[in-house]
Amino acid sequence: MRILHVNKYLYRRGGAESYMQAVAALQRQAGHEVAFFGMDHPDNDPQPYAPHFPSYLEFEPPPASTVAKVAGFGRMVWSSSARRGIDRVAADFAPDVVHLHNVYHHLSPSILGPLAARRIPAVMTLHDYKLACPTYRFLDKGELCQACLGGHFSQAVRRRCKDGSLASSAAMAAELAIHTATRAYRHVQVFICPSRFMAGRMAAAGVFPDRLRWVPHFVEPVPETGVDAADTVVFAGRLSPEKGVDTLIDAVGLADGRLRLDVAGEGPDLQRLQDLAARHAPGRVRFLGRLSQDEVQAVVDRALALVLPSRWYENQPMVVLEAFARGVPVVATNLGGTPELVRHGTDGLLVGPADPGALAAALSSLVDDPAQARAMGKAARERALTDFAPEVHLTRLDGVYADAAASVARH
Repeated sequence: MRILHVNKYLYRRGGAESYMQAVAALQRQAGHEVAFFGMDHPDNDPQPYAPHFPSYLEFEPPPASTVAKVAGFGRMVWSSSARRGIDRVAADFAPDVVHLHNVYHHLSPSILGPLAARRIPAVMTLHDYKLACPTYRFLDKGELCQACLGGHFSQAVRRRCKDGSLASSAAMAAELAIHTATRAYRHVQVFICPSRFMAGRMAAAGVFPDRLRWVPHFVEPVPETGVDAADTVVFAGRLSPEKGVDTLIDAVGLADGRLRLDVAGEGPDLQRLQDLAARHAPGRVRFLGRLSQDEVQAVVDRALALVLPSRWYENQPMVVLEAFARGVPVVATNLGGTPELVRHGTDGLLVGPADPGALAAALSSLVDDPAQARAMGKAARERALTDFAPEVHLTRLDGVYADAAASVARH
């Protein structure tokens, strides 16, 4: 099979790119031929079809001039250069299926028309909530919000959800309103939802409910390390308010004095979190900065547990599956898709969001009973090797691709 993966960035920038590269590698190992289409970017991995990519465009921060802002908004809604580029790539590569990921803003749904004209099946993995929420995350100034659900996108403008900016919020809302009204994504035969929570939110928003398919991500198996965990828990991810690291630091301050926290990552909340740690848990929190994937895995290997204290609706966080594969239990908040992964009392613990006391109690229970932590880690690893095995994921994807091809054939 010839598979064309499409994403605006073609380098390891975040979870969507990491997943795309990992699944493409799996597909190549299985004997498929794989190619990529995206936006031209200086950090992209070398790409044979790069001459056909639309030019590099950055929206963060927004363009300075009015002309550039208008041009940028036009490309968000409909990119003629991306449309021409993917048509040329499709003509040359002749894919059996196109697998889309994050195409918003920089590529736009303009790329779907040429695929439909060539009767090439298209599937799309939903890595975030963009098709239901203009600002992706169901958050309003750090608080959970679903006011836009069902097409009420003007709420994003009223609330200035995008960085408190009226102009940016209006642009994001207008983009989604136009794409929803014109059914711009109608040429996608199947939308892949990594969590059932995601599928439920998309269905509630009216995003092609009959085309939603639940396909959880996968994780590569790793050898058991046999490391005896210390009284240290780890957070690995972006340091931004919705991740709830402040709640975790408060919890460490309240928990058993033996408990320590390693924080791997960087982001806009770093200084605030460092100040908070100095006040509430002095000497018990280490900020490790940005680490390579191997370095993060080494930190997780030595941890009593991985902690995901998010106060937003995580979809299917890969960091949980990666901890499971290493036999490390997870303590997380009971929001979004995370409770589908972490079975309370079996392979981890669940607590409510923004509740330092409950989180402290959960972490202290693992410090007091390391045998419990080891048993949870063992159960987590067994689940990673079965439910989230690479071969299981490929089989599920093959079924989705077949469904998409059958849909094209019927129409």
